[in-house]
Amino acid sequence: MAKLLLFALGTAHLATACQRDPHLLDDSKLTQTFHLVPREAAPFPPVWTDHEEILHTSFSTASIDRWLSYYTHGDHIAGRNKSIAVETVKTWTELGASASLVEYEVFLNYPKEQKLVLNWANGSQYEAQLYEDALEEDETTGYPESRGLPAFHGYSASGLVEAEYAYVGRGHKDDFAALTAANVSLAGKIALTKYGGPFRGVKVRNAEKHGMIGVVMFTDPGDDGPQEAKGQAVYPNGPARQPSSVQRGSVAQINQYPGDPTTPGYPSKPGVERVSNPPNLPKIPSLPISYRDAVPLLKALDGHGVSGKAINRGGWIGGLNATYNTGPAPGVTLSLTNIMGNKITPIWNVIGIINGTNADETVIIGNHRDAWIIGGAADPNSGSAIMIEIIKAFSELLKRGWKPRRNIIFASWDAEEYALIGSTEWVESHLSFLTTTALSYLNLDIAVSGPFPSAGATPELRTLALEVMKKVVYGNGNRTLYDVWHALYQFRPEDNGFTNLGSGSDYTAFLPLGIGALDFSMGGSSTTPVYHYHSNYDSHHWMKTMVDPDFSIHATVGQFITLLGYHLADDALIPFDMETFARNVNYMVRDLVVETMRLDTDSGEIQRRINITALDAAAKTFQTVTSNFAALTASKEFLDNECRVVAANKKLRDVQRLFVREEGLSGRPFYKNALYAPGRDDGYRAQTLPGSTEALQDGNLPLCREWNLWLADRIDEASELLVSV
Repeated sequence: MAKLLLFALGTAHLATACQRDPHLLDDSKLTQTFHLVPREAAPFPPVWTDHEEILHTSFSTASIDRWLSYYTHGDHIAGRNKSIAVETVKTWTELGASASLVEYEVFLNYPKEQKLVLNWANGSQYEAQLYEDALEEDETTGYPESRGLPAFHGYSASGLVEAEYAYVGRGHKDDFAALTAANVSLAGKIALTKYGGPFRGVKVRNAEKHGMIGVVMFTDPGDDGPQEAKGQAVYPNGPARQPSSVQRGSVAQINQYPGDPTTPGYPSKPGVERVSNPPNLPKIPSLPISYRDAVPLLKALDGHGVSGKAINRGGWIGGLNATYNTGPAPGVTLSLTNIMGNKITPIWNVIGIINGTNADETVIIGNHRDAWIIGGAADPNSGSAIMIEIIKAFSELLKRGWKPRRNIIFASWDAEEYALIGSTEWVESHLSFLTTTALSYLNLDIAVSGPFPSAGATPELRTLALEVMKKVVYGNGNRTLYDVWHALYQFRPEDNGFTNLGSGSDYTAFLPLGIGALDFSMGGSSTTPVYHYHSNYDSHHWMKTMVDPDFSIHATVGQFITLLGYHLADDALIPFDMETFARNVNYMVRDLVVETMRLDTDSGEIQRRINITALDAAAKTFQTVTSNFAALTASKEFLDNECRVVAANKKLRDVQRLFVREEGLSGRPFYKNALYAPGRDDGYRAQTLPGSTEALQDGNLPLCREWNLWLADRIDEASELLVSV
């Protein structure tokens, strides 16, 4: 009977599971009523308390515009602009969040010599440009710093290599498996790969594992919504991708561990011992190029190797005028030069604080400040400009004599782009403080790159987030942020539109400590202007002309995060929804069941050997307990008893800590949270119950059983904790 029940749960999930996808929102899934007020609409105008109204109405779109212009008109590659950090300290402090610089000395590398040449068998050549075109309409694209810094990959290995090359799709491990099955020659070759799918560092690792000696990456316009091939004008004259746009980025393997690669697990302070050959850095060189420069490389492979159609892999064939054959083409080579300068250099976090009346509870709101280029209007400085308005909003309450119950810490992180360094080093420096006091981390990264909301969040924050959305006016319209969210995600009732958190931004270092997080952004769709991610065209001009001309979407994001932070910092009872938390634990168990069914060819033998029934039973009991806990703590009698509320808050803080396993995952000890971690084969997306799932996938059933029994015990402890309120 238990096995049949588990099977039913698993098959139900197959139709509804949906992980966070880095690709564009599919407009076909929008309701026909999106541009009207959708059903189950929130009241409009929102009903605010006095404090909520002050916070919501304190935002200035003109101020956001000015600050975004400031942050996007100077070089702020990690470790290269202390003056912007100093100005941020000054401004935050003036607004009432006493701020200071926190410096670390970290290992970074910067480009010295980059070159890519295509050599045809007849002796002719084509040299890739490796920098974007300067556009008269977009002033920062013509700055000397923009022209003098070639496109590069942070933490790429130095090297000069020349060899034939093969197209490897998106560089996923399954792409390489398909190439191997097709007998495509890979060893000693250079990989040509599309962006999309796994994190770029994983692409390089996969190529390295197959004996390849270099990697070249390009963004394919066929993955965009608006496209020049479909008759739409390119930026700056239209919404399609500018052909010279290049996506920079890091190739560190953050799925192994984030932070300074030379100080894994401890902060990068002067004089610390450093790892000489960090295991999460690549051994082969790589370069990013534009799709304009990718066309001749792809076309040179036409007719050679295996056709793209024959490979039959999703996402393999793009939108360029080529067959996407694998190659290699006899006598056609790439000469790849990538010389990087390595150094230990300072970086500067900005940390501000508003002290609460209870020093034992803390909420953190953060955003990174560094970018790969001069601009960085969406990534990350839409968030940097919004952070100033968030602090200004809280300062309006402070002026009226308000003081939050809990500490609020504000963070402007440096060196996020390289490997989430600023946040990780800070977390490693404050492990005891964070473990004993931190409730939640709220993250803004690419806060605005389009008009549509999306969020990843640990489950206990999702109900509060939805309730706060009902208090936020969307843009300058006559609907709430919740109205827009509901119109987009009503077809996803199981998760209410939220995704689990894996990695890719500054929440990553908090999750292994059992600190919940929310990562919120406004993004694009298949019909909105292309977002030039990590390109010179992620500029103030692009933002103002293509995305948010009046900066009302920026204000909406800020108002949402401010009200969310306010309730987390000031509600008497911490507003965590433990019922949703427990329900999602049950979903995680169900996903593990589905994985056993995929692998099990012996009628439930795997389920028996890994003792999944104990885990399932513990999760179901936890669901019942949290339902009772929710009913009890919602009563007026309970809320009027301050001692009981204080005791409940301590338990709410501690529940997620129960799922921290100090030895961490097998082969990845940094990731200690037994509920979620970044996937090994993706790097971005979350893997739930990672210890159990990875052991199962590796065929290590005794280890999977060990994890399941450990998890069952922890879930039972969580039940005991909440029963005793």
